[in-house]
Amino acid sequence: MLKRLRSGSRRNATYTAFREVGRVIRTVQLLRYLSDAPLRGRVTAATNKVEAFNGFSDWVRFGQRGTVRANDPVEQEKDVKFTSLLANLVIFHNTLDIADVVRELQAEGEVIDPLDLAQISPYLTEHIMRFGEYSTHELGITPDDYDAHLNVDFSALGKDVAEAAR
Repeated sequence: MLKRLRSGSRRNATYTAFREVGRVIRTVQLLRYLSDAPLRGRVTAATNKVEAFNGFSDWVRFGQRGTVRANDPVEQEKDVKFTSLLANLVIFHNTLDIADVVRELQAEGEVIDPLDLAQISPYLTEHIMRFGEYSTHELGITPDDYDAHLNVDFSALGKDVAEAAR
């Protein structure tokens, strides 16, 4: 049966039936998308987040101007994985910095609104010097233990977000 479906022959009745079912499902999804404003908002928000990450990832991979230059699939895979790893490391560093600032503000008596905190993106680049100083005297310093807890009530953002923040 799979061989018949892979052939893509328009004469094959099973292939034609599955193609039409697929068209119906796609049409129903498009109609649902067009008629449901909250769904469009969620799709747009998710798309914007993905595009922001892609732009950030391209910024991290500055030496190749956002392209994978090798023709070797193994080298291409390494390039993509290393870029992703580096982007995630910078995002983690930015998140630690944001958490430190939030803790400092709370220590000064500021009340942190979770809605404001939810708007902060970890894709910050202004403080990173790509061509700058590379000091090695910090290599021997052992960092403090990471404290993941922020004293912010995320319940106002909804159940899913509050659980993800814990």
